[in-house]
Amino acid sequence: MQIEHLLEAVRQELPAPRFEHTLRVQKLAVKFAQRMGIDKDRTSIAAILHDYCKFWPKEKLVSWIRKYKLPDDLLDYHSELWHAPVGAEVAARHFGIMDEEILQAIRYHTTGRPCMSTLEKIIFLADLLEPGRRFPGVEELRSDADRDIDWAVWKALDHTICYLVERRQKIYPLTMLARNYFLEIAREKDLREEST
Repeated sequence: MQIEHLLEAVRQELPAPRFEHTLRVQKLAVKFAQRMGIDKDRTSIAAILHDYCKFWPKEKLVSWIRKYKLPDDLLDYHSELWHAPVGAEVAARHFGIMDEEILQAIRYHTTGRPCMSTLEKIIFLADLLEPGRRFPGVEELRSDADRDIDWAVWKALDHTICYLVERRQKIYPLTMLARNYFLEIAREKDLREEST
């Protein structure tokens, strides 16, 4: 699928500020991909499509969740989570994306998950850390991402969980599992560094 075709399709679907966000996510994701030696075109596709369904009406998102038998528990959590798994379905069914890693990167860019691939981690972080994002701690997270992607994913998940707790929001279980998984990776790296 041509990158330009995808960009135009996304431009038609999103308000201008969200499309600009998508362009920044793509640029940062490609930067991460080049640094980590993974394919920049696959990375671009995931970045471009990650928010395709972000502004769909809730009823349409619910319809896709039910029609394509996405996890029912999604509907028990904030609707901000819904566009990611629906977006993966749209990428496959509407745009013909069959690369499972690209679909996973779109599917889990809001919640994270244990055992994320490098591409999944890149899209998760690029979405959170693109230059238009402004929130307390973002510069520290950007530095973490430049140093160690796994560490940055753990810290980003911690940040997300704290944000949700402060606002008395429910936390999607996969996010907690992802946080604990990446915490263990960070601990193992610390132990290895201490022993050298």
